[in-house]
Amino acid sequence: QVQLVESGRGLVQPGGSLRLSCAASGSIFSINAMGWYRQAPGKQRELVAQITTGGATYYSDSVRGRFTISADGTKNTLFLQMNNLKPEDTALYYCRIAAATDWWGQGTQVTVSS
Repeated sequence: QVQLVESGRGLVQPGGSLRLSCAASGSIFSINAMGWYRQAPGKQRELVAQITTGGATYYSDSVRGRFTISADGTKNTLFLQMNNLKPEDTALYYCRIAAATDWWGQGTQVTVSS
């Protein structure tokens, strides 16, 4: 059984940093990409950052230059380093592995507030 477990939730002040982790357990075949999504209250879930198995990265306009996505293939772990956080970054953050089957984590809360 595949399971994705996110960690790194927190409350930070504007301008602060957080690092999210997503640990995958179980066997996942035919991985195409891994990504971080977020959903703020009253809004649709949106793609924040994505990395392909070839190492290509994508960032949404709202986080480009502030967030960095990376992956440790040997440990099946996905990371999201978030710097210069803004109040509008407040959301529930989910990791996703796009493979033969899509796998999602349960979400981890990030709150940016003074």
